[in-house]
Amino acid sequence: MTELDAATARYWLERWDRQQEHYMPDREQRFEVIGDVLDELGDRDDLLIVDLGVGPGTLSQRLLDRFPDARVVGVDADPLLLGLAEPALACPRFRTVNADLRTEGWLDALDLERVPDAFVSTTALHWMNRDPLRALIKTCAQALKPGGLFVDGDHLYEGPAGTGLDALGKSLTARRAERQGTGDGEDWAAWWDAVNRAPELADLVRARDGGFEHTVHDRPTVHDYVAFARDAGFAEAGIVWQYGDDRIVVGIR
Repeated sequence: MTELDAATARYWLERWDRQQEHYMPDREQRFEVIGDVLDELGDRDDLLIVDLGVGPGTLSQRLLDRFPDARVVGVDADPLLLGLAEPALACPRFRTVNADLRTEGWLDALDLERVPDAFVSTTALHWMNRDPLRALIKTCAQALKPGGLFVDGDHLYEGPAGTGLDALGKSLTARRAERQGTGDGEDWAAWWDAVNRAPELADLVRARDGGFEHTVHDRPTVHDYVAFARDAGFAEAGIVWQYGDDRIVVGIR
């Protein structure tokens, strides 16, 4: 399979950023807050960060820029997105691993040289059902030293779909997108349609072969995230930032 050149990969990464803003008008602030958490609570300059569901590398890119001595290992099960991340970031402090976070052994597949300082994620773990998410958070807790961090930014909800607070949260986010002017841009479906038609991505599209199962039938609530973290052994866990249905959950080991 032919690897993309850096310029082409960055084009698709930047286009990904714009389509994500269609749903998250405060996406850059979310990235900033995740960085603030690591800056505030990280106890060394050369952080080792694991990006869970790294996708094309948007969060990793910002963390590498903000923390010049940090290293990031990104894990994802989508070969197409990983195929964009590697050349787009093209950094010796960054590498990716193809592994499914819903399966046992994903942590071993990372082949980490030392205990990580933080597990981070953004707009990825909402694809997980409750039981796999509980197992993932437990694995993270067991891998960290005291003071280690779990930081997840995502669309997270109060309860079953359709509750009043959840509907309100979605409406607030939509209103914000309208004011910011991000709601009129390319959306998820349009981005993937363009990817599937792009000649330069044909090898990656074939490698992806239609993607993988994303059906969520037992959606965790934001309260599940916090409870799973506490049950897994995190000393503290809670929500540190929110706008509408967009939230950041932090666990401190």
